[in-house]
Amino acid sequence: MSDLLAIGASGVRAYQGALATTSDNIANAGTAGYVRRTPTLREVAATGSTGGTVQAGVALGLVDRAADAFRSSAVRSSGSELARSETGMVWLDRIEQTLDGSQLSARLGDFFNAGQALAANPAAGAPRAVMLEQAGAVAAAFRATGASLDEAQADIATAAQGAAGELTAQAAALAKVNSAIGRSTGAAPPALLDERDRILESMSALVDVSVSFDAAGRATVKAGAAGGPTLVAGDRAADVGVSLNGQGALQFHLRLDGEVAVIPAQGGTLAGIVDGAQRVADAKASLDELATDFIDAVNAVQAGGEDLNGAAGGPMFAGTDAASMTVALTDGAQIAAATPGAGKQGNGNLQVLAGVRKSGGFEDRLTTLQSATGAAIAARRNVIDAQSAIHDNAVAARDAVSGVNLDEEAVNLLKFQQAYQASARVIQVARETLDSIFAIR
Repeated sequence: MSDLLAIGASGVRAYQGALATTSDNIANAGTAGYVRRTPTLREVAATGSTGGTVQAGVALGLVDRAADAFRSSAVRSSGSELARSETGMVWLDRIEQTLDGSQLSARLGDFFNAGQALAANPAAGAPRAVMLEQAGAVAAAFRATGASLDEAQADIATAAQGAAGELTAQAAALAKVNSAIGRSTGAAPPALLDERDRILESMSALVDVSVSFDAAGRATVKAGAAGGPTLVAGDRAADVGVSLNGQGALQFHLRLDGEVAVIPAQGGTLAGIVDGAQRVADAKASLDELATDFIDAVNAVQAGGEDLNGAAGGPMFAGTDAASMTVALTDGAQIAAATPGAGKQGNGNLQVLAGVRKSGGFEDRLTTLQSATGAAIAARRNVIDAQSAIHDNAVAARDAVSGVNLDEEAVNLLKFQQAYQASARVIQVARETLDSIFAIR
């Protein structure tokens, strides 16, 4: 009867644990990063005094995590690529809005058209005032566009600092989890392994990572490919920083154990920020080149003509880049419409200005810059759509193995409940039998 009691008691304990594991799965069905646990039951057998095997019941073995390292790696990789494209898209949109929002192309056209209108009556004050007003509008549009791109560069620098800080925090959190895993006796608790995998997925959204695990389950993380700099090793985590050069190019680096290394970011938010910074810097350089070429060309035309008072034309615009562009003239009479000696009715210099409009190609150059940005956005949207589908499929494949299926858990819950009740019934039968024996006189 004692064997019967022991067997029944072992069943109660084992199936109570199995019920707890199943209940935990059900409770965490909606918890992000939770990996389904599977209770394992094993027979308990003891050797009798005569050498035979005596059945001694059942025991709850290790609780298995339904994790798939390869599918988890695919989720990290596809998520990193998607994060890079989505982050880069943010800054492409910013460039497009900046180039379109200031109406610079329209202001350039209005300025040159005002010059043509003045050519019809160069001695009149009204068309001179209009042209001077349009010159101010062009300068304002250049300044607004340049200032917006400067602001975008400042925002990118801020975003880069935030991303570097977030990656530093994630690396520190993983190092703490590694430390806790290392202190665990026996197999690492599933909850710690879940937290480890959640952090790794978050890190991969920031930068592409190469991950390896030791026998205890601690993760070693390198930024970029397997040969990249170490981001986390055991309970040690790197500090991530960012540097910005005078041309607007960004570079991320990390410091671990006193050594500094550049992060070769090819994926994640960090790579998207680097891409965005380069595109904004290129757009700003193109705009500044356009602005200085426009200033130099118009001022050269002015210098070759005479104003309404017969004086040599002075610079119409001042500034060294788009953001600093201003109108230097204060009076429409200072516009050098005539060629030298042609008098107040002369308009030959305005014809030179019309030629500069064509030879300089200022409007066409701006249109090309806008079109290139639009084409890049369209191409990036297609890439994002494809990468989103790949990432969604990778997540679905991982969750098919690791996720909680409530229908399956309901079946397991009923099965373990019945087994628990049956084991309790075994104990009851054993006690009733013993009571009957003790009742015999």
